[in-house]
Amino acid sequence: MPTDVTSDPGVLILVSLASGPKHGHAVLLDIEAFAGRRLGPGTLYGALSRLEDAGYVEPLEVSGRRRPYRLTHDGRFELRRRLGRLAVAVRIGRERLAVG
Repeated sequence: MPTDVTSDPGVLILVSLASGPKHGHAVLLDIEAFAGRRLGPGTLYGALSRLEDAGYVEPLEVSGRRRPYRLTHDGRFELRRRLGRLAVAVRIGRERLAVG
């Protein structure tokens, strides 16, 4: 599992959608703002498709030409799980750096 949250598009998308439903372009802009990482459309929509298949996100009704997505209950649980694992890695890394 990646220990750097910015290396996992799925985590970035889940974090973005945790603040509320967004369409793809808004997700891209949000991720760039909070993570400093620019995802390509192929990466975004491939990850959204995998997250949807896993039941972590769901599409909402199309608004104009845009389809917003939102986090599901399972998606919130999964985000908490992944962030918890990252927090453990960060804590252990900091402890080891302090000793070394």
